[in-house]
Amino acid sequence: MSPRSASVNEELRRRSRERLLQAALELVGERGYDATTLGDIADRAGSARGLVSYYFPGKRLLVQSAVHRLMHRTLEEALEREPRTEDGLERMARAIDAILGLARDHPVVMRQHMAGILQGEGFKQCPEQRRLAELLSDTMSRYGSPDTAADYPMLRALLMGAVYAALVPGVPMPVPVLRAELFRRYGLEWERGAPPGAEAPGGTYHEDLSRFFAPGSRELAEGRGHGGVANQETDAAGQSK
Repeated sequence: MSPRSASVNEELRRRSRERLLQAALELVGERGYDATTLGDIADRAGSARGLVSYYFPGKRLLVQSAVHRLMHRTLEEALEREPRTEDGLERMARAIDAILGLARDHPVVMRQHMAGILQGEGFKQCPEQRRLAELLSDTMSRYGSPDTAADYPMLRALLMGAVYAALVPGVPMPVPVLRAELFRRYGLEWERGAPPGAEAPGGTYHEDLSRFFAPGSRELAEGRGHGGVANQETDAAGQSK
């Protein structure tokens, strides 16, 4: 058997990591954070348990990365849906609705995320978070900000504050009220974006998370005959150490 190419090894590692992220989101959403173990996540992902610690230093950071991935892809999907637009006001409206929609559609996951970043390990940057930050920063720039570097952190703070307010147990603020305040701040008409009560554009608000995680490549599919995906991923992870 000829050795795998570097590109195939990289694809194996990428797919393994993404399956772990997807499994973490699914299980935390179903069971909650405390009832989900790293072993459960590895089993759901179909990965060797040792691979979890290879890719992530702990459960909290794995879940944080998974939620950042969900946020990034949800935002990306909202900004690029049909009809596509370069209108900065419309893109800002879509961004606000996308982030507020996460509190509505994934309350368990988002509540855990907000609680987790206040714990001792705090907020950690990861590839998923950087992609989210780039997309929000670009949204602020297209909106017409004269100083994106200063205005982006405020947008991020307002969005996270709104998500927090929507999820506080016992005294949650209604999403339409939070939306109205954010739209007022940024001078957006209520009809922009995806107003509450309207059918989700393109049917994007559902629980199937698989669309947020990249499918396998042709090279990976052809490699299935060389001992199975799990063994290939274990080998690929070991080769990169």
